[in-house]
Amino acid sequence: MKLAIVTDSTCDLTTEQLSDLKVHRVHLYVAFKGETHRDWIDITPKVIIEGVKAGADLPTTSQPSPEDFTTAYKAAVADGAEQILVITISSAISGTLQSANIAAESAGVPVTVFDSKQASMGIAHLVRVAAGMRDEGAKLEDIIPTLERVRDSMQVVFAVDTLDFLLKGGRVSRASALIGGMLNIKPLLTLDDGKIVPAARARGTKKAIAELVARVKAHAAKFPGPLVLDFLHSQDPAAAETLKRAVSDAGVQYEGGDVYEIGAVIASHVGPGTFGYYAHVRP
Repeated sequence: MKLAIVTDSTCDLTTEQLSDLKVHRVHLYVAFKGETHRDWIDITPKVIIEGVKAGADLPTTSQPSPEDFTTAYKAAVADGAEQILVITISSAISGTLQSANIAAESAGVPVTVFDSKQASMGIAHLVRVAAGMRDEGAKLEDIIPTLERVRDSMQVVFAVDTLDFLLKGGRVSRASALIGGMLNIKPLLTLDDGKIVPAARARGTKKAIAELVARVKAHAAKFPGPLVLDFLHSQDPAAAETLKRAVSDAGVQYEGGDVYEIGAVIASHVGPGTFGYYAHVRP
C-alpha cells in the first residue's frame, strides 16, 4: 500500500527539505501584532523577536484545525496514498495531534497519528526515519516500532536566555521565571514524556555550554550506537556553533552536526538567545 507521510510545521524542516522527503506539511499559527500568520510561511522568528524588542506584545500560537489536516489528507490521497502516517508535535504541549485524529475520521483511507513527544528537530528526525524506511519499501507496521525506538533514545536539552516567553505561554511557573532572571542564571530545559521540564541551571553561557556537553556525553554513554546530533538556536547561531565546537572538542563522536533555527511557533515560546541540541541513536 502506498504510504503518505504528513507532519506539522514545528518540525522546522524547510519547504525544500520536505519536498525532497515527499512529506506533506500542515501549518500551526502565530498571532502577533493583531494578525494571524502561518508558521514558516507568513512569519519568521526574526520578525517576532525584533517586534517584541520594539515593544510589541508577546505572540500566541494555535494548533491547525481539523480542516487543515483534511486538506493535507485529500492532497495525499489525490497523489495515490492508500494509507497515511502523521507525525505531530508532542500532544503534551499542543492540540495538533487531536486535530489530526479528528480529520482522520473522514480521510477515506487509514490514518495513523504518531505522537512524537518532541518538537522542532525531534520531529524532523522521526520524519526522516519514516520517509527513509518508506522509500526502502518498509511497511507501516515496521515503521512504527522503529519510530518508537528512536523516540525512546531521543533527548533535547536547551538553554534559554529568558523565561518570559515560556511564562507567557504557561509552560513554566512565575517563580521559575523570577529565579531564572536572577544572577545571570540560564535555565536548561528538556522534554520529559513530551512535557517541558527543568533539566539544570547554569550561571552564565560558559557554564551552560559545559553542562550541555556533559549531558551529550552522558546520553551517548546511556544509548550506545551511532549518535545523531544536531544543534538548534533561536536567533543566536553563534551560540549553537560554540556548543557544536565544544562537543567536538570533548571528543564526542556523532553524525549530523547541522545547525538549525527553530521556527516561529517554537520561538514564540522559548524566545531569543535559546540554544541547545537534539540527539538520538540512528536505527
